[in-house]
Amino acid sequence: MEPKPIAVRRWWYIMPIAFITYSLAYLDRANFGFAAAAGMAKDLEITPAMSSLLGALFFLGYFFFQIPGAIYAERRSAKTLVFWSLVLWGGCAALTGIVTNANWLIAIRFLLGVVEAAVMPAMLIYLSHWFTKAERSRANTFLILGNPVTVLWMSVLSGYLVQAYDWRVMFIAEGVPAVIWAVFWWVLVREKPADAAWLSQTEKQDLANVFAAEQSGIKQVKNYGEAFRSPKVILLCAQYFCWSIGVYGFVLWLPSILKAGKEIGMVEAGWLSSAPYLLATVAMLAVSFLSDRTGNRRAFVWPCLLVGAIAFVGSYLVGTSNFWLSYGLLVIAGGAMYAPYGPFFAIIPEMLPRNVAGGAMALINSMGALGSFAGSYAVGYLNGATGSPSASYVLMATALLASVVLTVAVKPEAKALRAVPSQA
Repeated sequence: MEPKPIAVRRWWYIMPIAFITYSLAYLDRANFGFAAAAGMAKDLEITPAMSSLLGALFFLGYFFFQIPGAIYAERRSAKTLVFWSLVLWGGCAALTGIVTNANWLIAIRFLLGVVEAAVMPAMLIYLSHWFTKAERSRANTFLILGNPVTVLWMSVLSGYLVQAYDWRVMFIAEGVPAVIWAVFWWVLVREKPADAAWLSQTEKQDLANVFAAEQSGIKQVKNYGEAFRSPKVILLCAQYFCWSIGVYGFVLWLPSILKAGKEIGMVEAGWLSSAPYLLATVAMLAVSFLSDRTGNRRAFVWPCLLVGAIAFVGSYLVGTSNFWLSYGLLVIAGGAMYAPYGPFFAIIPEMLPRNVAGGAMALINSMGALGSFAGSYAVGYLNGATGSPSASYVLMATALLASVVLTVAVKPEAKALRAVPSQA
């Protein structure tokens, strides 16, 4: 008989806040692809090579500030860090809509990456304080669902905004909400269960007992240096680098790829761009549920990425001969690439103790940012240089295949903690 769940209200109180916060972060990084497809390059006299660099610059800023942000979130306050990030990234995103030349755009794209850098690791650290091992894949998934769900509705909204107004209005309209939400974040969020007035003392103690039991089952690591040198952490860094090449090459340039493949307007491109993220939402929920139910992480990561790689290869082979078949394969590739995020980010806290897990997640996420930089730049460059997305499909498929191999190479812990049951 399963034990009675602990504090089910955590899900209803915390996850909507986490979801909205990460949604706003992702909104301000994904809409660049719509501006690029809607005349921004012409208005600011941006060359194809510079356009590729601009799309990628966000991730360069994102790369450099991951680890310092995660350390601050773990040792000081994730709440404070995310609050200021919300204010600053909303401001930077809105400023993108009033730039008058490419130089200002270069500076703002880099700064946007800097101020958003710590959000992902800070939010993962925050959730690890509230949800147990048996719940973590689902908690991570509900957080990261802010990614595909945001792109789903943002794709449609951005298409309408660009067509009705222009790309400048789109950036301003989609940047201001983050600043407004910062106020709600500050009022609603509590750092840890012990700080929450809406939990009973019994619930707080029960959660504390579960977290203590989990930590006792993990081999202790002295410091960040020892954690960062771990072969498993190094493999996961390489894996996430390769995975992110595929994801962000896809996210940033899908609207442009669709417009190049078929003569359609921005509204139609918006609707077509949203379909992969609808599939991704369903796939992420299913994969995270099964991962938590079975306690297996790797088995729900690499098969999804393999499906994504095969779909990219299929789209490459179809080429321009059948737009709708090629598009359908891209939808599958997008959904498959997103599906395993929840299980993937559940691996780290189960492998490393709390004192270094946050920093390790930041290191891995920073390697993902570097992969995102490489992927978004390379895909944009290849599309412009060849006049076709075919070479991009090969690049993204190869990167995903490499991530499959690296995932399989990460061996599970010999002493997996199985004594702590699911709490939801």
